[in-house]
Amino acid sequence: MNILIVEDEQLAQERLQLLISAYDPSIHVAGCLESVKETVNWLNSKPHPDLILLDIHLSDGESFEIFKRTQTQKPIIFITAYENYAVDAFKLFSIDYILKPVTAEALAAALNKYKRLTDIFVPKDYRLLLEQVKDNSSGNYRNRFLAKVGQRLFFISASEVAYFAADNKIVYLIDREGNRFVINTTMEKLENELNPRDFFRLSRKIIIHAGVIAQVKPHHNNRLKLQLKGLAAADEMIISRERVAEFKQWADA
Repeated sequence: MNILIVEDEQLAQERLQLLISAYDPSIHVAGCLESVKETVNWLNSKPHPDLILLDIHLSDGESFEIFKRTQTQKPIIFITAYENYAVDAFKLFSIDYILKPVTAEALAAALNKYKRLTDIFVPKDYRLLLEQVKDNSSGNYRNRFLAKVGQRLFFISASEVAYFAADNKIVYLIDREGNRFVINTTMEKLENELNPRDFFRLSRKIIIHAGVIAQVKPHHNNRLKLQLKGLAAADEMIISRERVAEFKQWADA
């Protein structure tokens, strides 16, 4: 956290720095200023701090003038020897109003208040949250399958799958080399378990992996036909007319 101190008394500046350091040594004091003019110039030329500790009576006038000449909207802890400015102070971005002499307890309470308000009002990084959601979601999809040929069992990862095909209530997994395995599931269950970014259900009988599609060709009755990469599929890769629009949207995502 970066704090700007605006206080025209040297001893008061030094005391505030000591109290801040005692409260949290990691807090950085970005500057110590003494006047309205100096503060206006500072705020108009440098990155604004997270928080401002601001005396009201400065060497060249009242600090309220600062906000008429800058665009800062950072939270403020006002520090003053006078009670009668509280209403004016809270018309700005004030989170606390401390009377001099400043005690460690009063400053700590104000800084704690700032932290609580920050936790409530600072926007979350939704891009990060979105990535976390994607990561969590992808972890819920099937990433491997126990497949069978005769009495032999094989572990096959989702990335090795070319497509799934259903025939007489039996579901087959066909890998990228054209090998055909039996898996114990249904097409409906598979459709819900597979990552929709990678897999698309072409028809009642076929679910295909995007990575094996080489070409899409027009087919009669407004359907589409797929040509696979390096794989002579035993099953016809036809997209029904009803699913063409959905397929195009999926393919272009």
